[in-house]
Amino acid sequence: MSTVPSVTPISWQSRIVHLLVRARMRPHAYAPIDPRWVRAEMGRPRAARRWMARSTGAALESRPEGQGWPGGEVVTWPGHEPGAPVLLYLHGGGYIACSPETHRPLVSSLVRRIRGRAFVPRYRLAPEHPFPAALHDAMAAYRYLLDVERIAPAQIVIAGDSAGGGLALALALAVRDERWPNPAGLVAFSPWTDLAATGGSLEENTERCAMFAGETIRRAARFYVGDADPTLPLISPLYGDFRGLPPMLVHASEDEVLRDDAIRVADAARRDGVEVELQLWPHVPHVWQFFAAVLPEARASLAATTRFVLARM
Repeated sequence: MSTVPSVTPISWQSRIVHLLVRARMRPHAYAPIDPRWVRAEMGRPRAARRWMARSTGAALESRPEGQGWPGGEVVTWPGHEPGAPVLLYLHGGGYIACSPETHRPLVSSLVRRIRGRAFVPRYRLAPEHPFPAALHDAMAAYRYLLDVERIAPAQIVIAGDSAGGGLALALALAVRDERWPNPAGLVAFSPWTDLAATGGSLEENTERCAMFAGETIRRAARFYVGDADPTLPLISPLYGDFRGLPPMLVHASEDEVLRDDAIRVADAARRDGVEVELQLWPHVPHVWQFFAAVLPEARASLAATTRFVLARM
């Protein structure tokens, strides 16, 4: 496992956010997972999320299913240039919850910084739709960008957080295997890359993580994996061959249970000759980029992501 220098110091805002997230999430860490309850209680676009998205100045458009697009949202920076970056953003939520609406604050913050657009598909969720439903929807969304929107692959960066970060990497593997044009880059925030749940940080950080215990991850994996082999690379990109993939940026928290999912996938990609930027951040919750309105560490992560995206154009 690589030793990656973390970003310091820890802000006072981070200490407060960490406590608030822990108070909200940790009581559920060892509880049985009911996807319907998670969607109702954790996966709704609440008022604060709507306000944070509007405050960025980005325009939101709901785009229904059609022409291969699985449905979802398009987030646009007003007055963007024709050649501006385009994100295909895959939301997190453990493959069982969340939506383009819940991720508006994060995606809108990115769009404002890159001065471009983001397409956020509404991929099908488990357990009603286990693997490979989410991957097939992500693949359809990528083809939609190429074939219908006529966006050049060199403008596209595939991005995602948590389960969506793992799905972004799985999509990149599928794009390469299908011999479709590669995107310009890949961005993964706190990616879930090992649904076989073998990372050491599942135990090491199980009491430090603000959101989850290792057991939470093991239980959640079963919904998406279903009867498949959890080590299939299109389920768990950690076990894939990364040769031929575009440059990657990976950000994760030192304290989260998925820390080793990020470190090990970055190591694997580097071994296969992929350019990888990996950064660990101390004392921030899983996918802390959501809190850009109040958290300096979130703004710093998004600034680094912006530099990475613009450097690929």
